[in-house]
Amino acid sequence: MGDTKIIKSRFRSMSEHVLDGKGRLNFPSRFRDVLAQYGSGTLMIAPWKQHLRVYPVSEWEIIEDKLVDQGKEQPGLTSFIRLIFSGVTACNLDKQGRIVLPATLRSELQIGKDVILTGMRDWVEIWDKEAWQFELKATRENFDSFDEGLSKLGIL
Repeated sequence: MGDTKIIKSRFRSMSEHVLDGKGRLNFPSRFRDVLAQYGSGTLMIAPWKQHLRVYPVSEWEIIEDKLVDQGKEQPGLTSFIRLIFSGVTACNLDKQGRIVLPATLRSELQIGKDVILTGMRDWVEIWDKEAWQFELKATRENFDSFDEGLSKLGIL
């Protein structure tokens, strides 16, 4: 059977948080529990559109390998790969279960003191609260536009 580790828990749900003056974020205990299953406390924080993506290091390495190995076959991805790779930052949870969001990434993505965390199965998104509210409103206003895709997935 081998030593394949099965990850049972996933990053799920949304929560509101406030960054302290040093840009530290209390990483929720439910997310820390999921992270513990990956066997490493190291997280990779990457800029992504209008938010940050936070991956366990093993999940990030899968993304990184796909981007490098297969991305060169996709026209126009070189700039995207450069942007993501130049901005990615490794971080570890401190003893209080916090991570530090680099000032450069917070500034670049206009992430203020109030943030929203959303669990996305294999990663966590960190949004500025105002940007999240705008995204949420736009998604709700276009909810019917998802019917075709959801139907193809057999969800509707």
